[in-house]
Amino acid sequence: MSDKPLTEPPSTDLPDEAAEPPAREEREELEVARRERDETYDRLLRKTAEFDNYRRRVERERREQADRAVLDLLNELLLVVDDFDLALSIEPDDRETPYKKGIELIHAKLHDLLRKYGVRPIDALGADFDPNLHQAVIHEVSPEHREGEVIGELRRGYMINDRLLRPAMVKVAKA
Repeated sequence: MSDKPLTEPPSTDLPDEAAEPPAREEREELEVARRERDETYDRLLRKTAEFDNYRRRVERERREQADRAVLDLLNELLLVVDDFDLALSIEPDDRETPYKKGIELIHAKLHDLLRKYGVRPIDALGADFDPNLHQAVIHEVSPEHREGEVIGELRRGYMINDRLLRPAMVKVAKA
C-alpha cells in the first residue's frame, strides 16, 4: 500500500507528452461530446416542461368534467323543482291539505339542497330585461309597465355562485 493518505488528490505530475494541448481530433471529440450533452440536457428540460404542461392540462380537464357533471345534474334537478313549483301553484281542496303540506316540505328540502351547493333563483319579476340572465319568449304591450320590464316569469332562472346555470324564461313589456 501507499504511504499517501486517501484524502489527498492524486499527483498532477503528467508525462511531458500529456502536458501538450490535446490533439485536434481529441478537441473535436470533446466538442461533439459537449454538444451532445447540451442537446440531451435541452431535450430533458423540454420533456420535463411538456410533462408539467400535460399534468396541468389533465388536471384542469378533470376539474372541468366534474363541474360539467355537477351542472348537468343540477339542471336535471331543476326540472323536478319546476314540477314542484307547478304543483304548488294549483289551489287544492280542503281535504288535500296534508298532501299539499307534504309537497311543500319536499319542495323546501329541494331548495335547501340547491342553496347548499350555491344555487339560487334569479329574481326576474319587475327587473329590467337582461339578455345575460333572461330569455324573452313573449313580448306584450303593457301601458302599466315600462319598456323592457319583466312582467311575467314562465320558468324560473338560476345562478350557481356567480355563473348562470339556467336563464329565466320571461314575458317582457313593450310600449
